[in-house]
Amino acid sequence: MAAAGGVPVRVCHQEIVKFDLEIKAAVQDIRDCPGPLGALTELNAVVKEKFRHLRGRIQELEQMAKEQDKESEKQALLREVENHKKQMLSNQAAWRKANLACKIAIDNSEKDQLLQGRDSLRHRKTTKESLAESASNITESLMGISRMMSQQVQQSEETVQTLANSSRTILEANEEFKSMSGTIQLGRKLITKYNRRELTDKLLIFLALALFLATVLYILKKRLFPFL
Repeated sequence: MAAAGGVPVRVCHQEIVKFDLEIKAAVQDIRDCPGPLGALTELNAVVKEKFRHLRGRIQELEQMAKEQDKESEKQALLREVENHKKQMLSNQAAWRKANLACKIAIDNSEKDQLLQGRDSLRHRKTTKESLAESASNITESLMGISRMMSQQVQQSEETVQTLANSSRTILEANEEFKSMSGTIQLGRKLITKYNRRELTDKLLIFLALALFLATVLYILKKRLFPFL
């Protein structure tokens, strides 16, 4: 009877309580499992193993109860067995609910990830379109700048050509001014020479006139006043 109603019964009862607590903790882990399904499968395998051990210990306790000599001890153990079975059924129900909740959460998470993936693809597509549009705008701007620079270069070339033509015109005018300056100097010399000759001619004319008048006066004197 010691083997039937002593330590083995107490040890079996302690193991049943231990497995019951471990199952509750594992069920809570399933309820909190974020996924993926592989992780949920591993947790379920652990719970199944715990239930297998728990069921075996309950069966052992039930067998021990049937082997009791005293009817009172037998009935007490059978009531404990019944309570453990009810607790095991409650754990199994909680296990199923936890699995259902976890699968729903994983499905929702996968849907969210899928939607986020679509949004990400849509965002990347929009980003690519925006980048393409920006690149097109930048290309058009660069082409506009290139055309503007080409026009500026052309205008600069025309300005340089105009300046070159103006320089040639100025040089030609300068040469003409130099030539005219020489001509003016020559004319000035000729005028000066002419003025000098005119003065000499006037002086000669004056002297000739004076000589003529003196001659006339001398002749008149000789004719009119021969005695003087």
